[in-house]
Amino acid sequence: MTEPTAAQRLVLPARGLVVLVGISGSGKSTFARTHFKPTEVVSSDYCRALVSDDENDQSATKDAFDVLHYIVGTRLRRGLLTVVDATNVQQQSRAALVRLAKSHDVFVDAIVLDVPEQVAIERNARRPDRDFGSHVITRQQRDLKRSRRRLNKEGFRRVHSLSGTESAESMASVEIVRERPWNDRTELHGPFDIIGDVHGCACELRTLLTKLGWELRYDGDLAVDASHPDGRMAAFVGDLVDRGPDTPGVLRLVMGMVESGNALCVSGNHEAKLVRALKGSRVTVSHGLAESLAQLAAEPEEFGARALRFMDGLISHYVLDDGNLVIAHAGLKESYQGRTSGRVRAFALYGDTTGETDEYGLPVRYPWAQEYRGRAMVVYGHTPVPEAVWVNNTICLDTGVVFGGELTALRYPEREIVAVPAEREWYEPVRPLDSPASSAGSAGGASSPGNVERAAAVLTIDDVAGTRWLESPHAGRVKIPEENAAAALEVMSRFTVDPRWLIYLPPTMSPVATATRAGFLEHPEQAFAEYAGWGVTRVVCEEKHMGSRAIAVLAKDSDAAARRFGVDDGSSGVVYTRTGRPFFADTNPLVDRLRAAVASLFDSLDSDWLALDCELLPWSAKAEALIKAQYASVGAAARGVLPQALDLWQQASGRGMDVGDRIERTERRLANAEAFRDAYASYVRPTVGLEGVTLAPFQILACEGRTLAVTESHAWHLAELAQLSDPLLTPTRHRFVDLASPEERDAATQWWLDLTAAKSVDGGVAMGEGMVVKPAHPTSPGIQPGIKVRGREYLRIIYGPDYTESLDVLRKRSLGRKRRLAVQEHGLGLDALSGFVDHQPLWKIHQAVFAVLALESEPVDPRL
Repeated sequence: MTEPTAAQRLVLPARGLVVLVGISGSGKSTFARTHFKPTEVVSSDYCRALVSDDENDQSATKDAFDVLHYIVGTRLRRGLLTVVDATNVQQQSRAALVRLAKSHDVFVDAIVLDVPEQVAIERNARRPDRDFGSHVITRQQRDLKRSRRRLNKEGFRRVHSLSGTESAESMASVEIVRERPWNDRTELHGPFDIIGDVHGCACELRTLLTKLGWELRYDGDLAVDASHPDGRMAAFVGDLVDRGPDTPGVLRLVMGMVESGNALCVSGNHEAKLVRALKGSRVTVSHGLAESLAQLAAEPEEFGARALRFMDGLISHYVLDDGNLVIAHAGLKESYQGRTSGRVRAFALYGDTTGETDEYGLPVRYPWAQEYRGRAMVVYGHTPVPEAVWVNNTICLDTGVVFGGELTALRYPEREIVAVPAEREWYEPVRPLDSPASSAGSAGGASSPGNVERAAAVLTIDDVAGTRWLESPHAGRVKIPEENAAAALEVMSRFTVDPRWLIYLPPTMSPVATATRAGFLEHPEQAFAEYAGWGVTRVVCEEKHMGSRAIAVLAKDSDAAARRFGVDDGSSGVVYTRTGRPFFADTNPLVDRLRAAVASLFDSLDSDWLALDCELLPWSAKAEALIKAQYASVGAAARGVLPQALDLWQQASGRGMDVGDRIERTERRLANAEAFRDAYASYVRPTVGLEGVTLAPFQILACEGRTLAVTESHAWHLAELAQLSDPLLTPTRHRFVDLASPEERDAATQWWLDLTAAKSVDGGVAMGEGMVVKPAHPTSPGIQPGIKVRGREYLRIIYGPDYTESLDVLRKRSLGRKRRLAVQEHGLGLDALSGFVDHQPLWKIHQAVFAVLALESEPVDPRL
């Protein structure tokens, strides 16, 4: 039991459980209120009140503690410091809390507030809500006295004691220090060079470090440290020792790097066993341990003592880079990351065994990486594999250098693999390194053939089925209801392109806030005002092509398609709709033409693949059936019936009937019908196959190593695309607007009016659909990525020929849900792109793409 120092300093676990222990009236609640946030404290009195409306109702105690344990367990699962405010003077009460903490792999501390019995009785007497007698406090004091002798043996990491008759002032003077777990190094962002199992291969380690750009420091002939001129940090996944020719040489170099702050190192199972052997424990001398013991025995005694201290101090794993990277010897599932317990350490050192052994007598490891769905990248070793391969955002770097394979490193965050070959086979493996089952994960480089991990490109229905909550870096927390997921699954499973190409779906686009200007439902002045109100200073107004939204994912050639997308059928790209469907039964001719049209981008962006956001023109190329069945039939009926109706009204007027208002209304409706015909006819032109089809690209979404939709301004995108010159491509007219300039706003508004006005072209009438207003530069999440402002005449297609007669009603339209979807879908699309650029597994990319499609089934007015 530890007493506070003179400065009253208590060191508590930052992510663990704190159990307050003390009789009623000892000041536990006052202490908790003084030193912890209200949300961090779970009080038994409060829970009793929750279940009975009376915090003194002792008959509700069992139910109250069921609630308390549930809340505490939930908070611990989420990694939150939790303080239990209850008497906890009985061992069984404390034992339940200790078990709860250990079940969540966190530390638990106790704080004992020990005041004289009489002081507690007097304090309770002054509280009108305490109606129990002094005998209750006497009993509690007796229980606490018994407990004091054994508290240190009950599983608490530390027991802190505050004794005496502390006043409120002295309670407030206690200093609480929240101690992070040793494995929490989230403040370190790298860049890192993460190195796989070395196993005593000192020469290969020096060669690999040199290849990675590290500068070695020698003491005579011995390498004792290394540093990188670019400030990179090394991280070793353990198993530095055993089997190889120079375990002391490896330890000497790695110890120097760690001591100088140039490296981190976690423990491997071989270090753990070597430590036990050096401390005199009885261990089975196998798997290369004999070589390490003999090599260390030949070293000076002080070196052996230093090596023992180093290995004995290695921890099980590190959590780095704001939680985005985890390093553990045998890997670590998400629920164990950042936790501290015996089972966490065992998993990190040995993996998760099935309890079985294979035909070689080696334990069979459960393929945890196959089920991994965590946010953090997990880099590990332990299981020799022929080559480092990504599986569900995890990668094993043990490529068997001591068995004659390679010593491998991962550059983070670049995700670049760097390896050097072994100088020779230093140790014969129990199982050949190139065994088909070697990737499944068994100690010593083997496992049962049935334990083959799911490949990164394999999708399962469990990835997307049911109600799901996605934690989106770009969209926040997004709920995908089960019914939406079912609708999306129908589309995905039956109609979409090969999901390996499906790295992005575009978001829905919100219309501008309803106009107040007479005769208009939508007008640019609302878009400018909204963006200015959101703090955007400059926008771009892009012509809104009346076509079909198209995403083009292109590889430079079929080899690049196979290498980067895993598509090895000879194709080199795809063009698909906003719901992931192919535009044509055979898109290869369009892909080939488009690849030739944008060939210069592959070179200028130094990439062998591109993703483009486009519009496929004309609208009739894909919507001809819709135009004939819906729009043309309405237009033809109106222009067939209304002239006859007008003629009848005029005849009636000639006979002296007062039908002037009927004639005026019919004339307006006929004019509206003509305008309606002109509106949809503007977007119809003849096409035969691909002849007459064009694409209007307006954004380069991504390329190798760069998520351009996130990092680059629209000025950059439009400038890059403007350099392309090919008959297949239609340029996107645009202009930039400084929102602080009324003149530029007015000029952009006039440009929009001109763009959307009906004009005669080749004997017909043509007009633009409108424009999309976007922030000129990348903005923070939550701001609309784009607002469409559609032309007055074009809106007849959407709302009907006579919509201008009902503007007062239409102005009551609600945009809230549409706008929420636009922001969420935009963020999810960026998640998918960024995930592909970062080489995340396909299932993770697919979850974001699938979510966009699922949100599209939300019931929203389709006219918006």
